[in-house]
Amino acid sequence: MNTLLPAWPAPPRVKALFTTRAGGVSTGRWGDGADGGGLNLGARCGDLPERVSRNRELLVREVGRPIRWLEQVHGTRVMEVAAGAATQDSSVAPATADAQVTCDAGIALCVLVADCLPVLLADRAGSSVGVAHAGWRGLAAGVLENTVDLMRSRGSGELIAWLGPCIGPDAFEVGDDVLTAFTAQDAAAASHFRPGARAGKWWADLPALAEQRLHGLGIHAVQRAGLCTVSDRARFWSYRRDGECGRMAGVIWLQD
Repeated sequence: MNTLLPAWPAPPRVKALFTTRAGGVSTGRWGDGADGGGLNLGARCGDLPERVSRNRELLVREVGRPIRWLEQVHGTRVMEVAAGAATQDSSVAPATADAQVTCDAGIALCVLVADCLPVLLADRAGSSVGVAHAGWRGLAAGVLENTVDLMRSRGSGELIAWLGPCIGPDAFEVGDDVLTAFTAQDAAAASHFRPGARAGKWWADLPALAEQRLHGLGIHAVQRAGLCTVSDRARFWSYRRDGECGRMAGVIWLQD
């Protein structure tokens, strides 16, 4: 399985990875782009359910523990998860949320992305981990704030963050509505937007906007993958580039 390992100062007990499009059994637009099997993990992006299930099984085997899947809606709800909350039974509907946290070593957390930003969080003491799906809507609405608040309410100390592959600042063209969503809360967010080629259009730097939010929460140990899902067709799917396509996962867990 082809995965990326975050480069961040996580304690030894914290383990994490980010999947690429390669290493599974999906084909066609959900394949690896090079006539090989794709590791599509998204159950609602048009792929055959049996292939998605097999891909998820492969990832569970790689991680070595059950994975908690979510029904993501670009919102701000955060779930607290304990061992036993995950199931491989496809008939059981996943929880609707865009972030999750745990202090339990018996389960892995994940979010699925194909341009949105996966944000991994960990306590420096190795007592808790969290993961958030941060598209622009969820980010502007407070998904990171809610995730950090829940982690701290459960006793987390100093937190660190890793910002995974996502749509890059040279590919993320947005309208005035996105600019306003951020600058209405913090005028300094304007520094992460560049004028586009047309009136009312802007190039937005999603990782920079997330890092600004994290700094505002007192989290200054923030590492970025610095990888653009749109430009790196060989490794990543991109909804902006491809339309119907697969989903990658940001996964984090505590080692026993």
